[in-house]
Amino acid sequence: MSLVKFKRRPFGNLITQDFFDMDDFFDNRNWVRNMMPDQFWNGKISQPALNIKENHDTFEIELAAPGFAKEDFEVTIEDGCLNISAEKSVSDEEKEENYTRKEFSYNAFQRSLQLPESVKQEAIKAKYNDGILSFTLAKKEEAKKTPPKKVQIS
Repeated sequence: MSLVKFKRRPFGNLITQDFFDMDDFFDNRNWVRNMMPDQFWNGKISQPALNIKENHDTFEIELAAPGFAKEDFEVTIEDGCLNISAEKSVSDEEKEENYTRKEFSYNAFQRSLQLPESVKQEAIKAKYNDGILSFTLAKKEEAKKTPPKKVQIS
């Protein structure tokens, strides 16, 4: 007994014919690749989650970056953008009589956020604690919202 690849019928259902061909389904993943950028499939995209909250006086940004140290981050402000990047590499080597084991890991990311004109760029504060990089961005006085006033109806 031998296995023979199933051949499609020449006049099969043209709409579902290619979709349900299991060889193409597992071998050719272009239908999924077109939904994501190529950098995702090559393992080049790694961006941490980000939360942004607006308060009366400030904007608060939280960036989840566990496993890094405070010294691993580089934060710059350039052309109205807040640029956040981090890079970390770890290597380990163990030498024994009949073998040598080397392991290494590398982790990096970069995020850029366009700052609104209402932010005082010279008053941005950053803090790293328990894997969360937090930013406090103070607003300019003219950008702060005034609370709504009630109007009496006579």
